Amino acid sequence: MNALTFSAALITFVSVVGPPKVLLSFAHLAKLHPPRQLRTIALLSCGAAIFIGLVVSLTAPVLLDLFHISTPALLLAGGIIFFLYAVGLVLGIPTGVDALSEETPDVTSGLRELLVPFVVSPLAMTALLIEATARASWSWRSTVAGAYVAVILLDLVCILLLERVLRAAHHATFELLGRLLGLLLAAVSIDLVLDGLAELGVRLSEHGH
Repeated sequence: MNALTFSAALITFVSVVGPPKVLLSFAHLAKLHPPRQLRTIALLSCGAAIFIGLVVSLTAPVLLDLFHISTPALLLAGGIIFFLYAVGLVLGIPTGVDALSEETPDVTSGLRELLVPFVVSPLAMTALLIEATARASWSWRSTVAGAYVAVILLDLVCILLLERVLRAAHHATFELLGRLLGLLLAAVSIDLVLDGLAELGVRLSEHGH
């Protein structure tokens, strides 16, 4: 990313795993699970998200070396993933977390519905890897980890405080927020692709010639 700051990382994580996206999932779960069960699901899923996020962000360079992934490839792949996800948000196309099953409501089923689309989604992991490898220093990776944890904790607070609202809120409200975020995320995806091309040595004229 061009702006390597805590706020820039924070905005990225809000876009991919922030309250608008997560609350959409919990709005569905809130209609299926009793309050105590819903709180347990929220605490466990956010705890898992924080643990996995810390591991990925702090070991990002090792992971890239292990799988022989170059920075340009990561930027280009991340840009494509972000763009496809943003298009899904803008057009209202279900992207995994929106298409939840109506199985018997228990803690295990609730966690299973959130673990892949929320905690270890390709989108979230790509965002973590891109942000964490933007600078080659422990302090920056710690900053990225802090931004990610802050967003997950914000998710948890919103879930716990808005539990009753989630039970009554209309699905369209969260869809609208998701589409607005989709527009912002589409711009971020283009920026990532341009950064990836620049890393490969492709020069793009700022004035179109």
